[in-house]
Amino acid sequence: MPMEVIKKDEWALVLDFLSHGHSGMDRSQPVAHVMGEQYFSLLEVIIREDVTLRPEDRVYIGDKKRERVKYIKGRIDMKDLTAAAKDHLQDVIESVVKKSPERFLEFFNKSGQITTRLHQLELLPGIGKKHLWAIISERKSRPFESFKDVKDRVPLLPDPKKMIIKRILEEIEGADKYRIFVPRMEKQQQRSMFRRPMRR
Repeated sequence: MPMEVIKKDEWALVLDFLSHGHSGMDRSQPVAHVMGEQYFSLLEVIIREDVTLRPEDRVYIGDKKRERVKYIKGRIDMKDLTAAAKDHLQDVIESVVKKSPERFLEFFNKSGQITTRLHQLELLPGIGKKHLWAIISERKSRPFESFKDVKDRVPLLPDPKKMIIKRILEEIEGADKYRIFVPRMEKQQQRSMFRRPMRR
């Protein structure tokens, strides 16, 4: 059985920046809580000493030279975020969805069955069977071109963008075994992902 490829974010958005670190770590090290732009990974990263960050700043966390991030300390859970990071999380998710709407429209246009009784679209908050069949019927005639197009063509559908944002939040919180946007990462994957932090 082939080994599953670990999905790593190249870029992240800042949720909170602590210029003097936090309790339980070296207080001389600036630290940030960030969210991956592609896979919505929650990470704690160590920031270079001469760098100051603000919420929603975009930082490179890939394998090449990092200008502002010294190294990635590790993956964290929702409960590990600072209060400020939790406060900014929904806004940061919304900024990702607004920046790349085509990425999420593809879900409305191409999503399929999970089981014989459950469709991926039904994982979105507010979508029942009537909405499901209306979306499937409409996308057969022509693909949806915007969130407004989805809303206009599917009667009584809740705001599509808000449904996407809420679903991403639910997946980050681990509220459902099914995943659409946030890949599930096992503990051994987390360890291998950050075994050798880059200290450039």
